[in-house]
Amino acid sequence: MKSKTSLIVAREYFSRIRKKSFIVMTLLGPVLFAALIIGPAWFATLEDREVRTIAVIDESELFKGQLPETEYLKFTYLEDASVEEIRENFSQTPYYAVLYISHILPHTPSAVQLMSDRQPNLNVRMHISNAIEKEIERQKIKAYDIENLDDILQSIQTSINIRTIVWGDDGADRETHPALAMGTGYIGGFLIYLFIFLFGSQVMRGVIEEKSSRVVEIIISSVRPFQLMIGKIAGIGLVGLTQFLFWVLLTFILVSAGRGLVFSELQVPSSEQVVAEDIISSSSQESSSLLPDSQPISAEQYSEVTQIFASLSTVNFGVMIGAFLFFFLAGYLLYAGLFAAIASAVDNEADTQQFMLPVTIPLILSIFVMMNAIQNPESALAFWFSIIPFTSPVIMMVRIPFGVPYWEVILSMVLLIVTFILITWMAGKIYRTGILMYGKKPNYKELWKWLTYNN
Repeated sequence: MKSKTSLIVAREYFSRIRKKSFIVMTLLGPVLFAALIIGPAWFATLEDREVRTIAVIDESELFKGQLPETEYLKFTYLEDASVEEIRENFSQTPYYAVLYISHILPHTPSAVQLMSDRQPNLNVRMHISNAIEKEIERQKIKAYDIENLDDILQSIQTSINIRTIVWGDDGADRETHPALAMGTGYIGGFLIYLFIFLFGSQVMRGVIEEKSSRVVEIIISSVRPFQLMIGKIAGIGLVGLTQFLFWVLLTFILVSAGRGLVFSELQVPSSEQVVAEDIISSSSQESSSLLPDSQPISAEQYSEVTQIFASLSTVNFGVMIGAFLFFFLAGYLLYAGLFAAIASAVDNEADTQQFMLPVTIPLILSIFVMMNAIQNPESALAFWFSIIPFTSPVIMMVRIPFGVPYWEVILSMVLLIVTFILITWMAGKIYRTGILMYGKKPNYKELWKWLTYNN
């Protein structure tokens, strides 16, 4: 025969997973997560294919033919033309914008204007700015009358790709991607914060609905109040766990399919190939001996897309998912007990506000601390907030992608479990008395009496 608590858990679980809102969010969530992963990589492959022609009026006569063109950006150098003349009939011209370079530019770096009848594209502005800066620098160096200056400048151009390596205690080296760790930590911490609020509020609303409809009086005649509270918390927690597991599975499928369809022609290079690419950019002859088992790759081939997927391959998703499951469940159980206790003490949702603020302050505070922890995961502030049980589910989840000593993770987990057990016991005592109280708005003094009441 099933226990009464298991029957309550089953009732809460199956009544919620059958709702349309659950089904819609379960299917929609993975699409959004997959879009967050595939989207940046896909947009990185897109090029602005509109051919833009810039009219150049160069009073300094230093830059004619010196602004590098691209497939979609062209420059037309105008002589004996003024900005005012072009502006009068600009809509009839083929120009995207007018670049005006003053004759005082070498002495006044701000004497350049890019004018158009629309907001100029930022990439166009940066392209022109970089080109003018390099040309001015070249002209200044040329004043020193150095022989073969152009060849020298061409040979010294260097592109650096800094790889971050973490030395492990076991002597092994591990390549990391700080930007990816920041993004992964932020998403994990924010999802825990969101899930705790989302499913904790469902516990609160469920208790209030049953209490206001007097259904709870019938249920209490068959089960003990503590069993009812634990069953409701566990049932809704399983709903959240089910939804999360579906999200992980469907997101993985969508990301794999999207990568195969959209980026099938791309091959993610290994760490050795990345090193080889850097060497190739400075010496193509040396690179051939470093890649005996693969075709040499160029810097152009190692695009932003391949960098994104290469960094994703370094993430230990097993550790991340395991940590997320623990801190979500433990954090949810801790706060769900508090939400259930609050709901049992009031008659409607509006009366919960006086008790919600002290409960939600630690969660809200953890969002602010999370920003600091992302920037400096080893700081004292990040450490203590990842140990304190009321904020550790969010902050520790943020720190884990950066690498956290095992003893800190274990200490955080133990304290969180102990606190969750203590909070559940305290919430059970308040729930036992408050669930059958009607027509009275209790204060904190009244709640303390319920908590210390022995029965």
